Amino acid sequence: MLGSILFAIVAAFGIAAEQTEMLPATATEPSLLLRHMRGNGPSVIYIHGATFPSGSSMFYRIDGRSWADDLAARGFDVWAFDFAGYGGSDRPAAMREAVGAPIGRTEEAVPQIERVVRHVLRERGGDKVILLAHSWGTIPAGAFAAEHPELVQSLILFGAVAQREGVRTPTQVPALQVSEDDQWQSFQSGVPAGEESPINKAIFAAWAKDYLATDKASDSTTPPSVRVPSGAQADIGDAWSGKFPYDPSRVRVPTLLVRGAWDPVTKDADAAWLVAHLSNVPGGARDIVLPRGAHRMHLETNRQALFDAVGEYLLAAPKG
Repeated sequence: MLGSILFAIVAAFGIAAEQTEMLPATATEPSLLLRHMRGNGPSVIYIHGATFPSGSSMFYRIDGRSWADDLAARGFDVWAFDFAGYGGSDRPAAMREAVGAPIGRTEEAVPQIERVVRHVLRERGGDKVILLAHSWGTIPAGAFAAEHPELVQSLILFGAVAQREGVRTPTQVPALQVSEDDQWQSFQSGVPAGEESPINKAIFAAWAKDYLATDKASDSTTPPSVRVPSGAQADIGDAWSGKFPYDPSRVRVPTLLVRGAWDPVTKDADAAWLVAHLSNVPGGARDIVLPRGAHRMHLETNRQALFDAVGEYLLAAPKG
């Protein structure tokens, strides 16, 4: 019911008009595609995960409505961007190499987040933003919040990666190919036996078609696939072999962990590790577990539960 009311407000007042712009490249920085839905409230910047960009994520509309629409309806000023190597942003030439060091690791991602944050603050005023990150994106988002608490009002970690104690398999290629089937399998990961897929097959097919279109060269491979930087997988590999890419105790802003109950990336032990190590978050980090959700809950059938949990937290959260 709340989702229908919010969408009616969006439709009536036209506050969900999406705008795009480019942060131009410099001698040392890539061009970055930004998406924006203007609002009068605090600015929320979405930070995407390892395999799909903002247009396939926060700004992707299912049944005519996206997570960005939902936040805009609640009064927020909503932004997202594509990291270099994804979507509409610059694609490093080294991504075409067959072997080489992983591209797009946390140390490369954090300066891109900073560029976007400072751009948003110049455009919208104020001195802080809210960071809302998904999956691998929670690592550079957390690292940025740790380095720049003066610029962050709140930190939302959705489907967050935490430290585990495993054996690391080194990533030895600069980029990875991700097919439609790879994405379908990822959507099913963690779903208990006997449960229906968390995403309708027709909705997934439409999403996958748009996803493949984010890489103009996707048809050049068999099967068609999107080439993405491998740095995210390298960071996750480090995190899951006892080497977390940043120190969570340096985060000093209000922080929410939110996840689906079926999420195989943020299990109970993962969330417990993060909550314990986010030891200087004011009042302690909060962990919300939502029923009937997996790792891509923002694109799943039960996505409104996620939208409501995050929206209500942000409206009630103290300023950092």
